[in-house]
Amino acid sequence: MRSQPLIAVQDVEASSRWYQHLLRLQSDHGGKEYERLSRDGELIMQLHAWTVEHHHGPIGDPNARPYGNGVLLWFEVADFDDAVRRAGELSAEIVMPVHRNPPVGEPGGPAHREIWLRDLDGYGIVLASPDGEAAE
Repeated sequence: MRSQPLIAVQDVEASSRWYQHLLRLQSDHGGKEYERLSRDGELIMQLHAWTVEHHHGPIGDPNARPYGNGVLLWFEVADFDDAVRRAGELSAEIVMPVHRNPPVGEPGGPAHREIWLRDLDGYGIVLASPDGEAAE
C-alpha cells in the first residue's frame, strides 16, 4: 500500500513549482486544474484546483480555513539539510525550526531531525531526516 495524498490549492501551477523545488519532484501531468508530482517514477502527491469539480464534484470548501486543519503532510527526505536550505530559498513560513524528535535526552522515538513549515496555501508540511539519523 502507498499513500497518494491529494490537496486542493488556489494555484496548481504555483504550488507545483513550490513542491517541485522543495522536494525535488517532477511534474507528471501539469496544468491549471490538476497536477501529479513524482520522484523516480513514483507518485508522491497530487494537487487539485479548489474551483474545478471535474466528474467528482468539489474537493472541499475553499473558504474554510485553515486548510488541512489537523493534518500534516509528512515527508522523510534523505537530503534533509539541503531540503531545509530549499525551504529557505522558497521563503517558506517556518512553524517549528529544525529540532530533534524526541528532544535530546529523551529515550525512544525516531531520533531524527524535523522542520515544520507551511506551504503556499497554509497546509502544514513536515520535513524529517531518516529515522536514527540524529542518534545521540
